[in-house]
Amino acid sequence: MDKIQLLQERKAKIEEAGKGIRGQIAALVDADSFVELSAFSFSRNEFYGEDAAGEGVVTGFATVDGYPFYLVAQNFNVLSGGVSKANCDKIVKCLDAAEKNATPVIYLMSTLGVQVGEGVTVLEGLGKLLRRSTQLKGVVPQYAVVNGEVYGSAAMLAAIADFSFFIEKKSVLAVNSPFVLSAKAGKNLSKEEVGGAKALSNAGMPSFVVGDFSEIRGKISAVSELLNISVSDMSEDALNAPVPALNEAATADNLLSAFENAVEIGAGYEGDVKTVLGRIGGIAVAAVIFDGGAEGVELTAGKLAKIKDFAELACCYQLPFVTFLNVGGIQPTMAANDSRVMKEAAEYLDMLDTVDTAKIAVVYGKAVGLGYSLFAAKSAGFDYTCAFATARIALFDSAQGAVVELGKGKESGEVLQRKYAEENSDPINAAKDGYIDAVIEPQYVKQYLTASLQMLAR
Repeated sequence: MDKIQLLQERKAKIEEAGKGIRGQIAALVDADSFVELSAFSFSRNEFYGEDAAGEGVVTGFATVDGYPFYLVAQNFNVLSGGVSKANCDKIVKCLDAAEKNATPVIYLMSTLGVQVGEGVTVLEGLGKLLRRSTQLKGVVPQYAVVNGEVYGSAAMLAAIADFSFFIEKKSVLAVNSPFVLSAKAGKNLSKEEVGGAKALSNAGMPSFVVGDFSEIRGKISAVSELLNISVSDMSEDALNAPVPALNEAATADNLLSAFENAVEIGAGYEGDVKTVLGRIGGIAVAAVIFDGGAEGVELTAGKLAKIKDFAELACCYQLPFVTFLNVGGIQPTMAANDSRVMKEAAEYLDMLDTVDTAKIAVVYGKAVGLGYSLFAAKSAGFDYTCAFATARIALFDSAQGAVVELGKGKESGEVLQRKYAEENSDPINAAKDGYIDAVIEPQYVKQYLTASLQMLAR
């Protein structure tokens, strides 16, 4: 047999089977930077009587805006991206290399589930793959792109990854078939209504909803810059630049002006809790901004879970953790009381205790009750806490606090509320006891944050 001819035939078969997925890889990475690994992998699915060219997954390494990555791309054109034991082994081999070389991983996910006919063997492969991906968490960043439909246990990779991407009008993620889930619910829902980005608002995913691969590339590059370069040079004028808009209105949007650049993670769910990677004074930080308007944010299990996961990200990649508070206590509803809200708060505190980088709090709106204890208190581990002169720090909201603490039956409720708001919730009171390090004019918040980060950040 002519070995050269055989090689050419095999290469042609692989290239034909992977034409589509290789085109998508090329759209994501730098030109001509992709180097494929384990290309000549073939196994046979006896159930279908077909070869799995490349095991139905393309692996390799490349750069994105100069940053190196390992890539794992499920090839939907081979047995519908079906997951097999050999498929899992090939991915694990790539993850081993990523850990050895301290290089992040990008998954392009597209599969209708496991390959039929392998039985328990494929389940062992999935267990090995998911365990290996979990072991990389906090070691190297993992980015999962739901590149079409992703069903079955492999969907767990998107949950394990640090950052997940959904493509508008294309991505569907479900741990079971969406048609089965719809039928069991007694409904006739489309797959997007079951596993699209909007349908997963309680799942803590996705990190980003994007339009195309160029947007994915931009987000990955922006996050990589923040995770790889902890401090960037800035001029003295830029470091000391005030944010005059904050004197006019202390809002979450105006607070974002204090960042040199910012990337919001998980904007599509629990939107009044913004989790942001960005730079303040040239220093990369992980920031939580409570965006509750005049009333502030009330805590729920979903909001606390989002913050806990973000605090874990800060811990894993040694980023200073900064909170901007406009928050009260737990939402006073029966539904919140009969939820995981207290467990999530406890788990967040446990996670916060492992964050050994700087922890800084800014009370820009209100910090009431448990909201203060969890996100600003010295006793919770915050190294530096400041408050806007217009902020309010209190045990209760003013109306409730007036009745509980000051009500004597001699003054009207309106007078009591005003008295409580003015005398008991002024941040100066907390500063007198040493719990607030500085009460500041809002427009100068960036200067205070930069100074504290320069002192505390590693």
